Amino acid sequence: MSRRRFLEASALIGAAALSDASVPAAVAAPRQATSTATARRPIRIVMGGYGPPSTGFSQALKRIGDRLAAKFGDGVEMKYVYNILDLGYRGDDILWMVEQGILTLGYQSSSYLTERVPDLGVADLPFLFSDAARARAAMDGRLGQVLTARIEAGMNYRILGYFENGFRHVSNRVHPVRMAADMKGLTIRVLPSRVQERTFELLGAVPKVMDLSEVIAAVKAGTLDAQENPFANTVTYGVHQFHKFHSETNHFYLSRPIFVHRQSHDGWPKELQEEMRAAIRDAVIVQRDAHVMEEVDAMAAIRAAGGEILTLTRDGHDSFVKAVTPIYHEVRTQYSKELLTLAGI
Repeated sequence: MSRRRFLEASALIGAAALSDASVPAAVAAPRQATSTATARRPIRIVMGGYGPPSTGFSQALKRIGDRLAAKFGDGVEMKYVYNILDLGYRGDDILWMVEQGILTLGYQSSSYLTERVPDLGVADLPFLFSDAARARAAMDGRLGQVLTARIEAGMNYRILGYFENGFRHVSNRVHPVRMAADMKGLTIRVLPSRVQERTFELLGAVPKVMDLSEVIAAVKAGTLDAQENPFANTVTYGVHQFHKFHSETNHFYLSRPIFVHRQSHDGWPKELQEEMRAAIRDAVIVQRDAHVMEEVDAMAAIRAAGGEILTLTRDGHDSFVKAVTPIYHEVRTQYSKELLTLAGI
């Protein structure tokens, strides 16, 4: 039996036990009232992520749950699995766990969905957004609406909003990166996105698609030269203890779709559906504000650990933009004119 099949089977058994059900949660949820006894059962909502409880993402989940509990009382039962990595899962396991209803709600960087929903790759393009305000407006506007429809058409989710993963930066253990030429030959972990792989190929690096659980181990072992993340993620996962050089490249802006198991969501009373959406809208605003402060705090933590944060000069920034320019010609054959226009290309 493969690792994935084993984990799926184990998770389904555990979910069934938690649900007081004799069938897997993916089948049992949502609960339908078949008797007076079952009608009194609370609706169980299990929210999961892949970060410690202290992160803005985990706190946002708790904020959602607290609002639902305040509204519906014992009509709902909120459960949290803040970091599935602590249970031996990979970061990407959260995708199938929500699709199968083992978790009711989760989030993940949009790049992880590009294999199933290729159009999401447009959001991975380098230097697509000049600042967070423009990026947020795009994801909350027509671009986000179109991408939401594409995800829901290709996966067993309802997409209820987008957390901010934010702008990403390169860290490495080898040497300072100030110009695009400094990336040449560095092995760097990237998310499972062909656009991201191609971006770093154009920069002369050697991209390696790795799950979060794998990259943490590789960084600690010194078998990987570089990785790219917002500063907050770099600190959350302890990478700053092993990488000295941190370049503020701002090369990608990523969002994290908030997805709900479709059958669970669609089986809820309309009032619960509406309150969940309202709670998520509120939590997204709070999480995005928290992310700004998390980046500031993370930069301080990097410096305290002896790391160097390098802000690119204008020439340095321009060297990165120039190096990756060919990808914008290549994607014109991959994405529709409508999608490229919505992305501002």
